[in-house]
Amino acid sequence: MFTAMKTRIINAVAPIRICDLGGWTDTWFAEHGVVLNLGVYPYVQCQMTVAPSLASRSRLTINAENYGDRYVIDPSNVVYDRHPLLEACVDAMHVPAGLDIEVSLYSGVPGGSSTGTSASVAVALIGALDLLTPGRLAPYEVAAKAHEVESTYLKLQSGIQDQLCAAYGGISYIQMTRYPHASVSSIQIPNTVWWELESRLTLVYLGRSHKSSDVHRMVIRDLEAAGASAPKLEALRRPAVAGRDALFAGDFQAFGKAMIANQDAQLALHPALVSPTAQRVIEVARAHSAIGWKVNGAGGDGGSVTILGGSSRPDQRRMCQAIEALGDGVAVIPTYLSRFGLRVWESREGEV
Repeated sequence: MFTAMKTRIINAVAPIRICDLGGWTDTWFAEHGVVLNLGVYPYVQCQMTVAPSLASRSRLTINAENYGDRYVIDPSNVVYDRHPLLEACVDAMHVPAGLDIEVSLYSGVPGGSSTGTSASVAVALIGALDLLTPGRLAPYEVAAKAHEVESTYLKLQSGIQDQLCAAYGGISYIQMTRYPHASVSSIQIPNTVWWELESRLTLVYLGRSHKSSDVHRMVIRDLEAAGASAPKLEALRRPAVAGRDALFAGDFQAFGKAMIANQDAQLALHPALVSPTAQRVIEVARAHSAIGWKVNGAGGDGGSVTILGGSSRPDQRRMCQAIEALGDGVAVIPTYLSRFGLRVWESREGEV
């Protein structure tokens, strides 16, 4: 057994999100919405070492591996300057005094890939920090805290679906009754349907990071003016319901149609939400018997696309080769469906 424990090692992982049917309806201006999304890995990974400190204040070192950036912050006086998302998570979790902490964070997908990576980072970091204080946050509470970090602490436009997917994983059917309150249902399907879905999915990175733009601000302004029952929002809510029903039925053709219907509804918001690069990827996918496609997240320049292939694996492999031959940084990112959301566990170093 452990005695004279010197160092705690806290690990947390959270999946990213793809194929978000009903995206845009999980926002404050939509008021209510329906989203179906898929949690996948590679996970966002967080490892935190915690040791007692002789100082009265805690000292927290952030190691943002993807950026090659390592620096120290004071949890009792957080300044949002280097990586505001990480700093705001620390600020929101009220780290106890008298600790020497190092947090290492890593994502297996590029930042700005429109896969909810920032939400997954926040969920993993909050999940790890939660072990420093008495009591435990439930998955929904972790997601809510991560959303609060983006929407309140950082004052960003933020829907709720990414945080919920990171917290719950799997195939999530999210019903937002009144922003930001929602219920999350895990869609349980037979293993054979799960395996077939996983085998047919392809995540394509479009070669550059997605960034919010004037187009997004214009779309938000138009939707806010139109109101929660606007036809364009209703057109985005419907594919989530259709996608849910298709998965329950194991009907991949119907699921592909729901993806395409969602893509068309995004285009109706603004043509620039589906970029020329995304269109080229979709044309290649269509030529190789794909049956569904959707630009991930809000859409726009950069980011990623989810493709649903047909039943032929050779066609799918040829499709991936043809997509990567487009160049300009376009790449296929291997993904697998994640049956779990946030996972947090602890190991210890010291005298045994």
